Amino acid sequence: MVLLLGSIATFSFGQDIDKILNAKEVERIEKTLSSDEMEGRATFTRGNDKAAAFIAKEFKKAGLKTWNGSKSFLQSFSMVRTKTDSLSVMLDGVAVAAKSVILITSQPELNINQSSGYEKVSIARGSVFATEAAKYRNPTKNYVVFIDTSFASSFPRLQPRGASFKNNNSVIYILTPQDAKIFSVYAKNTLTEQKLQNVVGVIPGKSRKNEYVLFGGHYDHLGIRGGKDREGNPITDSIFNGANDDAAGTTAVMMLAKYFKAINNNERTLVFAAFTAEEIGGFGATYFSQQYNPADVMAMFNIEMIGTESKWGKNSAYITGYDKSDMGKMMQANLEGSGFTFYPDPYTTQGLFLRSDNATLARLGVPAHTISTAKMENPPEPNYHKASDEIGTLDMENMARIIKSIAISSAGFVSGKQTPSRVNPADVRR
Repeated sequence: MVLLLGSIATFSFGQDIDKILNAKEVERIEKTLSSDEMEGRATFTRGNDKAAAFIAKEFKKAGLKTWNGSKSFLQSFSMVRTKTDSLSVMLDGVAVAAKSVILITSQPELNINQSSGYEKVSIARGSVFATEAAKYRNPTKNYVVFIDTSFASSFPRLQPRGASFKNNNSVIYILTPQDAKIFSVYAKNTLTEQKLQNVVGVIPGKSRKNEYVLFGGHYDHLGIRGGKDREGNPITDSIFNGANDDAAGTTAVMMLAKYFKAINNNERTLVFAAFTAEEIGGFGATYFSQQYNPADVMAMFNIEMIGTESKWGKNSAYITGYDKSDMGKMMQANLEGSGFTFYPDPYTTQGLFLRSDNATLARLGVPAHTISTAKMENPPEPNYHKASDEIGTLDMENMARIIKSIAISSAGFVSGKQTPSRVNPADVRR
């Protein structure tokens, strides 16, 4: 710990980092975000809005600027919740069951056939299903996607989890043993448009204003729920506070914003983002990513679930997609002599690199990685996506050390002296 603090002092140019990044301040923010007052921060809820307002207030208090001169730290966008009231699908004259059809649409009514100009594509047996299906998630034109029945178990994952982006184009996924030459689709939908918001603050760069280093984490969680938990046990505490997932990561983003504003030595522009709608499909981070030219983003630190000890104990965390760029190696080299270690992700079979809010930018070639300590074996750590994910299960002192280590490890990127290699999009798989 002595070595860690000494190293940090060197990088902070005389600032006393403990006055900014300390367990007491970590606890203040974490306690607010994960309180019952925030009602679990589910997307489209009052609690989610309360959390966004709190984060925006903290960004303003820290002295951050808004993105692109906006009047607010809230980055608003629209999503559409679609309820299909009636559905009829025919393939070569044979009716298709509703459970074998998934619509991604913002249209109140669809009435199409093989002559309607929809492009027909197929996901054949043996394909990498998630990779192929993801190509049509935010469509640039209209598609009918025939999916081989060998993917029946994966097919339901394509169903929008609550909402989709408003889009003039539609995608119709159909689970079928063979493609159809003649088809018809009729659907009548009830649409509800709703606003969501990321919270974004900026510290403009000095000499490299058009080069960006991003720090992000999602502030939404699962809200108020009843029924049973993952193991089938009755839920008695209905508020899923999400202290670790991901109030912990959001707390880190807010703390880092305060720290970098205080030391005021960034040559590159620093952007701090609290994303919404991660739990229903990563929509907040997707919208956020669309505001940037990927070539201008030098690095992204996504922070997810750092409230508990990693499998290696204290003073450690892991980085997802470690082999996709040299960002992780640079970060660890910047911590030499500190006593803190960033390890490669030990849970690669879980696909964590593309299961969090770094994914959109990583697919565009940005060295965008997630920092975490969560034990994600199968089964994952005991409080994951449970009502028991509360502040009492977290280690504030260890969280503070992790946040300090992120600050130190990012110093070269912030100053413009280090630029990690790009992720090769061809190497990215879901």
